[in-house]
Amino acid sequence: MVQRVYEQARRAQSLSDVVVATDHEEIFRHVQSFGGKAVMTLTEHPSGTDRCFEALQKAGDGFSFVVNIQGDEPFIQPEQIDTLASVLTAADVQLATLVRKIDSEEALFDPNKVRVILNTFQEAIYFSRNPVPFVRGADRKEWLQKHTFYQHIGMYAYRPDILAEITRLPVSSLEMAESLEQLRWIENGYRIRVAVTPCESMGIDTPEDLRKVLALLQGN
Repeated sequence: MVQRVYEQARRAQSLSDVVVATDHEEIFRHVQSFGGKAVMTLTEHPSGTDRCFEALQKAGDGFSFVVNIQGDEPFIQPEQIDTLASVLTAADVQLATLVRKIDSEEALFDPNKVRVILNTFQEAIYFSRNPVPFVRGADRKEWLQKHTFYQHIGMYAYRPDILAEITRLPVSSLEMAESLEQLRWIENGYRIRVAVTPCESMGIDTPEDLRKVLALLQGN
């Protein structure tokens, strides 16, 4: 799975380098075995963002943005990475992430998927494990017809100076409530620009996710 994510990321036109950041010796050796680049990071990082910052420090200067691509997203498409990168050209972008329009009731109410609310400036203003916003006066089966909902795809882009700043922020109350670290950034006034992709991504977070992915691969 890690090798597939690495190879997909290498196909993105917007990335100048791809590195696997891990605290696991077996993963480190595996990446090296297929010719990939990897760095060993500390085991006590509380989040992938902190791990990205350590990897950046080891990689050196000269990067305009750091893109955090989850290693459990084997179906990530190079086009999704390039779509995210397309919003980084604006001078005021601090952070960016990727979303996809929700088109099924199952995805809308799945507690393992994170929903995002956007403002008129194409910035994320809230992330939740619940379907948000709540559509008052409508049956749940009608929600997708009443409002456009977005699902978060766990890919982030950070400006290096902003990445250094957010790793020093204390854990916030909303972050603890939802167990979503990006809420810490919003609570502290950082702006998260959002890019929208039509591509569906299948992250593997649970044994059921793995069964679905294996069935899909066998079917194809």
